[in-house]
Parts: sequence; structure tokens; C-alpha cells
Amino acid sequence: HLDFKTAKALSRYVKENELKFDWLYAKANVEANLDGKDEEPFDIKLNIKKDSAMLVSIRYILGLEVAKVLITRDSIKFVNYINKTYFKGDFNYINSLLNAEIDFELLQAVLFGDSAEFSDDDAKLKPVTDRQNCRYLLSTVRKRKLKRIQSGEELKDDLQTLTLNPENFKILRNEFIEPLNNRRFISNYSNFTLKDSVFAPYRVDIDIVAQKKATLKIEYVRIEKNTKQKLSLNIPSKYDEIQIQQKK
Repeated sequence: HLDFKTAKALSRYVKENELKFDWLYAKANVEANLDGKDEEPFDIKLNIKKDSAMLVSIRYILGLEVAKVLITRDSIKFVNYINKTYFKGDFNYINSLLNAEIDFELLQAVLFGDSAEFSDDDAKLKPVTDRQNCRYLLSTVRKRKLKRIQSGEELKDDLQTLTLNPENFKILRNEFIEPLNNRRFISNYSNFTLKDSVFAPYRVDIDIVAQKKATLKIEYVRIEKNTKQKLSLNIPSKYDEIQIQQKK
């Protein structure tokens, strides 16, 4: 049985119990499926400065470094060491190619089971439909999309819904839905573990349904916080820039 808690209280508990850090280092094994095709499993190393930048190093299981990605709030740089190519762009460019809506805040949050764009000013408590598992549900209209779009007589909003563990208010599921575009971004969190003073979900499953479909299964093997990292990406002068025509 769940005690009734207001949306404001629940959203405050979520924020209080998030993974707090200034710097974060993580290592993970990743399995990916893109548009129905399984990719070769790979390792990633993540170096993150909170709300500022993240450097992702990608290696195949045998240790060969394949690529690096440096992501800031307004830029994305990518180097492919196998093909000797690089890419420079931003989230607007990437989102126009994928027909998706991703930004730095969302990416940082979903990697470790924190909330994104969630404020206790506009959170609403949904009826508890999951009584069997005794979980709280919180939903909100996404802040960026507060302007309602009218389609005939029906108003359809872009929603974010969080499923919470009632014992520690950690997020078990984070779901973004855009009904008009039929786009969904769903992340599920499990294997919560306290290790090296970090309590976090060591298993993250992400499903993206947009113009392209993608599934990521992330298994963290190490998470450390508050060790300052070097966040830089050098692009060799002989590498070729990837030229992709942006969609109109």
C-alpha cells in the first residue's frame, strides 16, 4: 500500500535522491541494436563534468579504440579512428538527422537514472495504476513544449512520466512521449548497487522510437565521482570531415 504524496513532495524527493556529483567517471559494456541490426558489442568510458561536458571513449572488447565523442551543451565533436574521419556539429543538427529531440541535459540524466526537465512546479501525480508493484508515477508536460498544439478538438501534449521506487524514490523508468510525432524515448533502470560510495543503477536499458529505432543495453562495471578529468578531443590534421547534408 502506498501512502499518498503530493506531486510537489515526490518531485522534491526525486531531486534529493539523485546521483550528485561535480565530476563523474564510468566504464560500461554496451550492446546496441540500430533499426533491427545488432552492432558489435563495445566498451565505453565516460568522463563527465556536471551540466557542462562529457567525453565518451568507445572501444571494441579487444581494446582497440574506435572513436571518441566530446559533447557540450552546444556542440558535438566526433572522431572515428578507424575511418580517419571526424564530425563537428550540434544537437540541432543531430536531431534533424534522427528526427529526435535530445539535448545535453537529457543525455546526462538518462545515463544514470536522474530526472531531466522535471520541476515540482508543473509535476502532476498520476493515479497509481501499478498497485501490484507499489510504485509512484509522476508526469509532466515537457517544459520546452508547454505551448499546446491543437489537433482538431483534441489537445495533445508531450509528456514525461517517471516511475519511482517508493523506498528510495529512485527512478525505475523514465518515459518521454510525443503523441503527434509518434516518438518515444524510454529508459529502464535496474541492478541498483552501492559501490565506492556511489548508489546508482548499474543496468540501463534505453529504447528510442523515432524516425530510426535504437536500443541500448548499458552494463556499468565502474562508477566513480568527483575525480577531476581531462575533457578534450584532438582531431588529427589529416582526418577528413564527415559531410552530411542536413534535412530541410
